[in-house]
Amino acid sequence: MIITCPHCKKQHNIDEKRIPPNVRMARCQGCGQQFPLDIPREEPVPSPFQPATIKTAPHPAPAPAPDSAPAPTTRASQGTRRIGVSLSKGGVGKTTTSVNLAAGLALAGKRVLLVDTDTQGQSSFMLGVKPKGGLTELVTEELSPKEAIIQARKNLWLLAGGKSLAGLKRLIDRKDYGGELTIAQALTPLEKDYDYVVVDTSPGWDPLTVNVLFYVNELMTPVSLEVMSIQGFGEFLKSIASIQKFRKEVSLRYILPTFRDMRVKRGGEFLEEIEKIYGDKVCTPIRYNVRLSEAPAYGQTIFEFAPGSNGAQDYRELVRKVTGEPNLFT
Repeated sequence: MIITCPHCKKQHNIDEKRIPPNVRMARCQGCGQQFPLDIPREEPVPSPFQPATIKTAPHPAPAPAPDSAPAPTTRASQGTRRIGVSLSKGGVGKTTTSVNLAAGLALAGKRVLLVDTDTQGQSSFMLGVKPKGGLTELVTEELSPKEAIIQARKNLWLLAGGKSLAGLKRLIDRKDYGGELTIAQALTPLEKDYDYVVVDTSPGWDPLTVNVLFYVNELMTPVSLEVMSIQGFGEFLKSIASIQKFRKEVSLRYILPTFRDMRVKRGGEFLEEIEKIYGDKVCTPIRYNVRLSEAPAYGQTIFEFAPGSNGAQDYRELVRKVTGEPNLFT
């Protein structure tokens, strides 16, 4: 069939049978703009509002095998939880939060896959590991899942990022349709082995960030308590709203104030305003703690480097909130 780009009027001859039923957007090869697909389907695409189980168990895990991981009842009942740690502004503690949240969940006995979608690849550095590949090699099938995913700690596995992700961005851009589902198609078959998939994103707004938002169901947004970060948070919310037009499942679940410095009065005022607006979505702030900045140099999480520090205490509290288990680590 012939599809005409509404922007530049370029015509594309495509086979509609090869388009996955959940793809709703196409990208014009002429002008590069995206536009909605309106293709008759033999079977109607389910509405994102149906059924109610979409929000709680988008991909229920199969019945656990005898050698399955700890807490199989949790995975079978609620499915793997997909959490994206994202904000378009840099320097707010996204990677620090992703790594320490994943490590804290692993310490709590959960099986966790940490996915790094940042070209800097800092998650590997923070965990003190040197993988031979990662997300790019998994998507391009240069490496098998067993080769691309490495075990960084007990209960914690890593799918690394790095410079090769620049090539993955180009691969996504070249797709006529379904580019926003590239990461979801790669990760969904693997997630049954984990209780949590935590995805770290890069600053800015690029094809990889959009891909993450088309995969995760829950968003955690670190917001440093200073004016530029607050402004960036407002812009990020507008971008999320544009994604939710096509994917209702993704929702902002956690707002994590970071770099809380009790000596700075303005930071306390920002925190009060955020709590007034977002209520229970606001997590206990991560206090400014020099140990958090020192730990990566030793390839350690905050729980390994300084388990008694304020940073470790605050990230334990974050794990309790995410799991809904207030008695963890006590």
